[in-house]
Amino acid sequence: MKILNWFLVFVGVCGLIGVRAFEESMFYDPFLNYFHEVNKNLPFPSFEWGELIFGHLFRFILNLFFSCAIIHFLFKNKQWTIQGAILIAIIFAITFPIYLYCIYDRFEVGYLFSFYMRRFVIQPLILLLIVPMFYYRKQVEKHKVG
Repeated sequence: MKILNWFLVFVGVCGLIGVRAFEESMFYDPFLNYFHEVNKNLPFPSFEWGELIFGHLFRFILNLFFSCAIIHFLFKNKQWTIQGAILIAIIFAITFPIYLYCIYDRFEVGYLFSFYMRRFVIQPLILLLIVPMFYYRKQVEKHKVG
């Protein structure tokens, strides 16, 4: 059973990698090239608000699904999986409107600030904090019982 859990964690990681690897073909995001370009003097891309919002929401749902799979199969604790999902959703709920404002403001609030807000919106960065946090929590609970 442990091998199956690790395999499913691996599938979750591959899912996250797949979301990133196929981002250009899977999601509408005219800012991909804008932020990948070293030359910061690129013109602000034209875009469609509805498609942009839908694309980011779709990407968030995929990242959330794979992140929850990783959390669930690492720790086998339904409550922690739900807590992880809530934490990820809270971070998205905070950063997504800020990022949309940055777009509305045409990144006048600052290129780097906008860049990092975008990172929190499109990447499951919070997972890098949740996994060690739950691992630590598991170790503390193990020592309390033992």
